[in-house]
Amino acid sequence: MKRLGRRGVLASTAAVLGISVAPIRAQNAFPRGPIRVLVGFSAGGNADVAARLLAVKLRERTGVTVIIDNKPGSGGVIATEAVTKMPPDGNAVVLAGMSSTVMAKLTYAKLPYDPMTDLAPVSLVSTFQLALAITPSLPVDGMATFVAWAKANPTLTSYGVPALGAHSHFFGLMLGKAIGVDMQVVPYKGSAPMIADLSADQIKVGITGLSEFYGSYKAGKVRLLATSGKERSLSAPELPTFAESGYAELVGDGWLGLYAPAHTPLPITSALSTEVSAILALPDVRDRIITIGMEPRATTPAGLAEFDNVEFKKWQPIVAASGFKVE
Repeated sequence: MKRLGRRGVLASTAAVLGISVAPIRAQNAFPRGPIRVLVGFSAGGNADVAARLLAVKLRERTGVTVIIDNKPGSGGVIATEAVTKMPPDGNAVVLAGMSSTVMAKLTYAKLPYDPMTDLAPVSLVSTFQLALAITPSLPVDGMATFVAWAKANPTLTSYGVPALGAHSHFFGLMLGKAIGVDMQVVPYKGSAPMIADLSADQIKVGITGLSEFYGSYKAGKVRLLATSGKERSLSAPELPTFAESGYAELVGDGWLGLYAPAHTPLPITSALSTEVSAILALPDVRDRIITIGMEPRATTPAGLAEFDNVEFKKWQPIVAASGFKVE
């Protein structure tokens, strides 16, 4: 009888038990930990909530210690730069948004890392739609009346955003071009002060992630007119998209993704990706992410790399046309 090697024994045993060898290999490649998850945003925010959900479930599923390390500042650039300097062993990852990856590459004159070469993609975690918000006192009930109001009151259409160079900054430029109004950007230091001014009628218009507006919207402190998805948001399905409202070109979600340092071996990033995918499929995790205004979405490492490339190509001409640069 032919003797089976170790690999053959594993395959034969797996066949008898009806299991796959692939998960075994993935588990063997999983980092031993502790895993440090850098988050480029403050504790308590939506990115932090998503990171902590992942941390809890990773601990439960793998037994590995997972530590959340908040490093807010510069739209996530500080945290993202930090992870590029860490060993490529899977024990350090960053939960980054497009602000410190695609947008940073397009807007920074001297970015201290290259998101396309200094990071190893792991998986998308969530996407979120942008929303157009107005102060509650504005006599507008939808996109049609907003456009009519904006054309009649162009000096009042300055729109608040959480920061210059943010995704919402450039989406606002797209909106102004689409409706034929020169909308001027008003930058804030984060979404919270912008939303506070919007609620207090200090500005008339604001654009940021639906996830950032969500609490104020549900409390009636701001009104939302449209969202930026191809389809209606799972978090607020009552809101029409810009495309539904006649502006098919106004599509563009924000997102959060998990990245490791460059040169992290593919078996490690794949093992991490497999766990992220399984966690995001859990009903309690999915529901929690939706209730904070985001939508769970997992990818393979290759899938996230391709996603980044598509996003870069989409936003490059828009950012270039604006002439905006972070010096």
